[in-house]
Amino acid sequence: MTARARSFAAWIALCAIGPLAAQATIYRVYVACESSDEVWRVAFAGTDAAVEKVIDVGYQPTEIEGPHGLTVSPDGEHWFLSIAHGKPFGRLYKYRTSDDVLVGECELGMFPATMQISRATGLLYCVNFNLHGRMLPSSVSIVDPDAMVEVGRTMTGAMPHGSRLSKDGRRHYSCAMMSGELYEIDAATFEVTHRLQLDIDLPKDHASEAKPTWIQPHPTKALVYAAQNGKAEIVEVDTDEWLVKRRFACGKGPYNLDITGDGTTLVATYKSEGAIGIWDLGRGAETARLKSSRGVTHGVVISPDDRYAFVTAEGRNAEPGALDVVDLRKREKVASVAVGLQAGGIAFFQAAAER
Repeated sequence: MTARARSFAAWIALCAIGPLAAQATIYRVYVACESSDEVWRVAFAGTDAAVEKVIDVGYQPTEIEGPHGLTVSPDGEHWFLSIAHGKPFGRLYKYRTSDDVLVGECELGMFPATMQISRATGLLYCVNFNLHGRMLPSSVSIVDPDAMVEVGRTMTGAMPHGSRLSKDGRRHYSCAMMSGELYEIDAATFEVTHRLQLDIDLPKDHASEAKPTWIQPHPTKALVYAAQNGKAEIVEVDTDEWLVKRRFACGKGPYNLDITGDGTTLVATYKSEGAIGIWDLGRGAETARLKSSRGVTHGVVISPDDRYAFVTAEGRNAEPGALDVVDLRKREKVASVAVGLQAGGIAFFQAAAER
């Protein structure tokens, strides 16, 4: 589909939800589509979801470059995108949210993936996943997002992923997928302050069976949660005592996690199962398991009001990806919209009352 055709389709879709949005809050998210080199901006008006815009990304017109991770700056004025593939290194792009125009870029490491910006330091922390390199320890790139300059690089484990910061922005967490470790970095000094093995079966030949793929800090307690993709398990870690408190058996292939702002509910994507899990953290119990619109569930982000979870699903082969919207009060999927190929990374942009 051409850019003009996509824009026309988006306009038709917005016309359809326009009347519904008369006095509603409009939620907006960005979705990275890894196999089509596109970022899609999607709006949800409480009952229906629609594509507002499709942004073509990348700099090599003959290559699929793999847009992977997304984050929006705390002031909401810019969004950032990691481009996984390069020659040989990947890149970080910076766009204005007002018009989605590219305004900056810099080179990072091998296969830069997930990222977040610290409210304490103002810096961006992006893991270099190193998917296609040798299975050696890789790194977290620290970037000044104003100047778009890498100001530091901290070595962690093999194939780091799930780059997330504590609520106060002072501590950075990531997991090393192939060495099975959780890492904590001091966001100001860039030093590794703690490391913990998450796999109860110690990795053999540098390969963890647990394969942790995501870390999510609790918003109010000294806890982080890890998605153990290889063992159908979610792990709760106490970061005061630095030990595993609880292990929850879950759906196959837990991949990404997010937690409501009040700290009561965790949402997990089950990549191998094509499903979404909703968890009561107090009881350590899954309260609902929902099927995704596609067979390969990927990313999740919860709206700031804790009302909805927005979930991406990749699809298989040439099947378009999808964005699903889950009502966390009703514990049911309430909307879905098709997006580009291999929908993965997702970032919440805006919740605004519009007429």
